[in-house]
Amino acid sequence: MKLDRIIAVRSNKTVYRDGDLCMKVFDATYSKANVLNEALNQARVEETGLNIPKIHEVTVLDGKWTIITQYVEGKTLAQLMSENPEKKDEYLEVFVDLQMEVQSKSCPLLTKLKDKMNRKISQTDFDETTRYELLTRLDGMPKHNKLCHGDFNPSNIIITADNTAYILDWAHATQGNASADVARTYLLFWLNGDIEGAEKYLDLFCAKSKTDKQYIQKWMPIVAASQSVKGNEKEREFLHSWVNVVDYE
Repeated sequence: MKLDRIIAVRSNKTVYRDGDLCMKVFDATYSKANVLNEALNQARVEETGLNIPKIHEVTVLDGKWTIITQYVEGKTLAQLMSENPEKKDEYLEVFVDLQMEVQSKSCPLLTKLKDKMNRKISQTDFDETTRYELLTRLDGMPKHNKLCHGDFNPSNIIITADNTAYILDWAHATQGNASADVARTYLLFWLNGDIEGAEKYLDLFCAKSKTDKQYIQKWMPIVAASQSVKGNEKEREFLHSWVNVVDYE
């Protein structure tokens, strides 16, 4: 295998292409359990029939854990939105339809979203009262078992030359309430500085899915808090602001 064609670099991993294969090589310090969990998530989601890159192998290359998958040739929805701004509304329609397709599936062996959020909120540096309020609100939210991506954003969608869409990066997949996943996507648009896109996305999702916007907004402080345990200082500051402005019921 030739690790000479880099297609993406992240803070703790590098993604390479070798012919029809894609190799995600994790830093030597990256948790083995997290790598194996990501591969297991992806394998389980494969079984739902969604269009995602197929897992070929999990191995160690040069002392680093590596997930080898099918390489999908195409452009991300984020690239297409950037290159064709006049078509952004059209691409948002595709984006929302894909997310609703994901949420129409169930994947009963995945981690429960509520359990993951409970654990993460307990790890935050909020004061005890705020954590208690957030965990109480989380506990009171309706329990569902829909497939949730966990990082659904336009850069994780590849569109091929024949307009087939593939959904990438299942590291954060869980099963739970779809509205929490929508709140996460909304906040990702904000984090990317696309506030207009965030509002258009949320309006479109609510219209297509017949979901009350206020219901999704109730998830936002919970999702922001659970996400605030990772990321850089600027992101944490932004996510904290979403928790701090909330009026607890």
